[in-house]
Amino acid sequence: MLVRVSQTAFDPSAELAAFDALGGGAVVTFNGVVRDDTGDLQAMEIEHYPAMTEGALRDFATQAQARFHLTNVLVIHRVGTLRPGEVIMMVATAAKHRKQAFQGADFLMDYLKSRAPFWKKEVTASGADWVAARDVDEDALKGW
Repeated sequence: MLVRVSQTAFDPSAELAAFDALGGGAVVTFNGVVRDDTGDLQAMEIEHYPAMTEGALRDFATQAQARFHLTNVLVIHRVGTLRPGEVIMMVATAAKHRKQAFQGADFLMDYLKSRAPFWKKEVTASGADWVAARDVDEDALKGW
């Protein structure tokens, strides 16, 4: 299992190439990209408290690994100032079977989206606003 929070950009292809399925027959990956829903986003600023954030992400990964019998898990999340189109995060899960790998990745994404202790601010030409929690993200957790 590898969990990493960093300001440094990463190459998802290189991360996937280095990811060891550890005997699993299925690997699922997800890359999150900073999106500009309004056409006005200049940057996304992501803040965190390192010890709290890394511990929470490690806990989510450990839960997913146990619950879905994953053979390996990778979680990478960037912090700092990111521009639209930049990769913000990556999840990779490996399991003996595809259903477990997909469920593990989906579980991780739902928990990262709604429970990971990151604070996000959208910067536009007219100012900056903190990103609020969304009901749809909270509702996704109810399925787990």
